[in-house]
Amino acid sequence: MPNGHIIVADDDAAIRTVLNQALSRAGYEVRTTSNCSTLWRWVAQGEGDLVITDVVMPDENVFDLLPRIKRVRPELPIIVMSAQNTFMTAIRASERGAYEYLPKPFDLKELTAIVGRALSRPRGAPAPGAGPENEDIPLVGRSPAMQEIYRALARLMPTDLTVMITGESGTGKELVARALHDYGRRRTGPFVPVNMAAIPRDLIESELFGHEKGAFTGALSRSAGRFEQAEGGTLFLDEIGDMPMEAQTRLLRVLQQGEYTTVGGRVPIKTNVRIIAATNKDLRVSIQQGIFREDLFFRLNVVPLRLPALRERSEDVPDLIRHFFVLVEREGLTRKTLDADAMERLKRYRWPGNVRELENLVRRLAALYPQETITGPVIEAELDTLPLAQPAAGSNGSGGARKNGASDSETLSGAVERHLADYFSGYRDTLPPPGLYHRILREIEGPLIGAALAATRGNQIRAAELLGVNRNTLRKKVRDLDLQVFRTSR
Repeated sequence: MPNGHIIVADDDAAIRTVLNQALSRAGYEVRTTSNCSTLWRWVAQGEGDLVITDVVMPDENVFDLLPRIKRVRPELPIIVMSAQNTFMTAIRASERGAYEYLPKPFDLKELTAIVGRALSRPRGAPAPGAGPENEDIPLVGRSPAMQEIYRALARLMPTDLTVMITGESGTGKELVARALHDYGRRRTGPFVPVNMAAIPRDLIESELFGHEKGAFTGALSRSAGRFEQAEGGTLFLDEIGDMPMEAQTRLLRVLQQGEYTTVGGRVPIKTNVRIIAATNKDLRVSIQQGIFREDLFFRLNVVPLRLPALRERSEDVPDLIRHFFVLVEREGLTRKTLDADAMERLKRYRWPGNVRELENLVRRLAALYPQETITGPVIEAELDTLPLAQPAAGSNGSGGARKNGASDSETLSGAVERHLADYFSGYRDTLPPPGLYHRILREIEGPLIGAALAATRGNQIRAAELLGVNRNTLRKKVRDLDLQVFRTSR
């Protein structure tokens, strides 16, 4: 006996045939069509327990049809397939009430499993309201890794679940958090990002929860914290692994009881905020080291979302480059094209700075090179100047000595260790003067900040983004270290 009646709509006869055969073998009754008008007629007549449909059809776009279907049959599960495998395709499928989105090509076993789940547990939740309709896509890429991210985000949009985003620096963790907010049920509320690593440890509790007048020296008036500022919206806690233990305890109370007290306050304040956290650290290691609470980790890690490094999705590099050139053109720069050799070199590069590093390179190409087409040698020269430059995947590399005398395999920590050994060798019979920590830190900070400023042509806002610090912190460091900032006129 058939398990259910499935309608398949796709203008590709081969796909209709494959789905008909696979679903019929699984015990379903299948009816197929190549256009939206027939699909609409069958659905309006009450046919079908589930619909599988392509997006682009000869007579209509299915996204325009879905709202009509949901009005007459709100409980009918609809699985949307598309070869337009972008973030917005997944989001629009979710916004218009689709049960699931599948990028083409799809796996038949996965599709059959989704059909079984949909028919055994019909979707009862109403579809979320329409989100932003602009084409400023926050996430770019068609690789399988990014398709999994898109599908996960589409499922999370209509929820308030706490999400933990992990991934290397520069993979786009804040972009994902903003997408969850901008296309989710809290889109009309504020999105408040907080970088734990950029706030002095003794000020984090005040920054998050606010403080009362007189709570500490310098507290001349009451100040609202980030939780209060994010009320009704989303609070994004970036670099959560850098949160001190005292603040972790207070955050745990908020997650458990839905309330907090300001620093110096006594009256509990109820809060209605969605929490999204992010880190580039392995918090399980931090738990073993005793610097992160295990119970807080489990409260934050309700839905884990790992962002792939760019080297894990190198097929997305061309799409990302085209996207960034569109952005720089809007800023008044000239859009460039890359020849095949240049594109291949960029696809082979390891991208230690991930998408952020690629974006910076695209901006530099648009700003500094007059030619319309960028060639392979230009890319090679640019990659060689990067402070974190690594040999491209598959390249031989020189294996020789660097210009500064250090070997190719030497790490920064190894160079610092060698420097300190030389430093202490000058004090064999006594210890160096006090204040060594700050002296060494100053020696490292100066070149690091100088390199960031040089890479961004003296733009302190971009340099702060590159370093991952607050721009005010960077300005203070520039003053304290007495660094000279020069802007190029190119």
